[in-house]
Amino acid sequence: MHSTLIVARMNADAGPAVAELFTGFDATEMPHRMGTRRRQLFSYRGLYFHLQDFDGDNGGELIERAKADPRFVRISDDLKPYIEAYDPATWRSPADAMATRFYHWEAAE
Repeated sequence: MHSTLIVARMNADAGPAVAELFTGFDATEMPHRMGTRRRQLFSYRGLYFHLQDFDGDNGGELIERAKADPRFVRISDDLKPYIEAYDPATWRSPADAMATRFYHWEAAE
């Protein structure tokens, strides 16, 4: 499994609206098309965390392919009033907002 964590800024009261947008998006086949297995959204003191888990290590590839889909473009546009880049001066794409994992532990089965 592969995970990505996007970090951005979000007003504390925007959570319900953002959750509603993703509820509609995740009800389509788009998550499956992108290889998304699980999506979790968190907020903390004006920060937004978008944790996305993928079945394999090709989540980035699949998302790149899905970016041209009108549904992907629409949700990206619909999120703009609620989510802003953590560092607008350096942001060019969601890849610029991804946290870098520096430690991982998993329980043995």
